[in-house]
Amino acid sequence: MNTKTIIALFLIVAGIVVLAYSGITFKTPGQTVDFLGMHFQTTVSHFISPAMGAIALIAGVIMLIIKPGRI
Repeated sequence: MNTKTIIALFLIVAGIVVLAYSGITFKTPGQTVDFLGMHFQTTVSHFISPAMGAIALIAGVIMLIIKPGRI
């Protein structure tokens, strides 16, 4: 397996997962806020839409179909 095939398979699997769950939401740590001696931790919410899953799936399939010397 070469690198192109591995990336294509990863895109296909990721696209299927995102489409299966109708998008994925995840949170990452944000800024910390110190106010009057209190410490607050914030989080940032991120959403990967199903459209991005479809794009990843299509891109992965195209990468598998096209031969290396055709582009």
